Amino acid sequence: MTSQIPTLDIRRFDTDREAFVAELGAAYREWGFAGIRGHGIPAEQIDQSYDLFKRFFALPEETKRQYHVPGSGGARGYTPFGVETAKDSKHFDLKEFWHVGREIPRDSQYADVMPANLWPSEIPEFREQAYGLYTALDQLGSRVLSALALHIGLPEDYFADKTDSGNSILRPIHYPPITTDDIPNVRAGAHEDINLITLLVGASAEGLEVKSRKGEWVPFTADADTIVVNIGDMLQRLTNHVYPSTTHRVVNPPGEKARQPRYSTPFFLHPNPDFLIDVLPSTITPDNPKRYPEPITAQGYLEERLREIKLK
Repeated sequence: MTSQIPTLDIRRFDTDREAFVAELGAAYREWGFAGIRGHGIPAEQIDQSYDLFKRFFALPEETKRQYHVPGSGGARGYTPFGVETAKDSKHFDLKEFWHVGREIPRDSQYADVMPANLWPSEIPEFREQAYGLYTALDQLGSRVLSALALHIGLPEDYFADKTDSGNSILRPIHYPPITTDDIPNVRAGAHEDINLITLLVGASAEGLEVKSRKGEWVPFTADADTIVVNIGDMLQRLTNHVYPSTTHRVVNPPGEKARQPRYSTPFFLHPNPDFLIDVLPSTITPDNPKRYPEPITAQGYLEERLREIKLK
């Protein structure tokens, strides 16, 4: 593998499947991260979404807090600045964010763990724009999972019925300008993601760093047409660490750049809440014995981790 995180064109999944699957799988085995271009989500759609998200975060603090649901783990709506704290970190992250979840019928079997979305009435077009981006990223994530499934000898559609009601989250984030140089906090402390895979749209602002296998921090600032996709802990556990969930962070930029706000929008793709995360037999080998003797449901795992990062 190169010392640089690869970027691949997902259109090759249709035109050059075998080679694409091999290259994508190798990138994830080495890095747990890859850039995906040729994804088909129009730049205009992404730009319009960011414009709306910026308008929301520019609202007065008391207006935004009307959409905060205490005790909900930030599942839907607004989470204020200074709440989320990376696991084992002493200092909270320098960010505020909003959560959009899957729209499901309120008589669904998952309704008790997947609450209804909140929508800011101050920005009428927020709902259509945000959920449009949610749907586009959900579909792209399904294609990436199809390629990853093939790479480890599973059927292409292995994940389809395990994620079709997934408790996935679109998270527009605002990192406000940093006005002092001597704070111990960073925009996002070193962490791994909880879910199956994360798709980060609009990752062209610098600050994201990925920890290599050698323990070095590698900056990963993607081109504007590229979506960064990384492995989360649930997929790492399911694949017995064949696909590693790599530590990453968002560092504070130097000098005057720190005085600028930063925005990013990850999409956290989750399995259905009752999906049982049990190590896939095909990933257990003499060199890689089973690391997790006990299975756990996706919802049970999620709740465990939300407590660790101070959201519950």
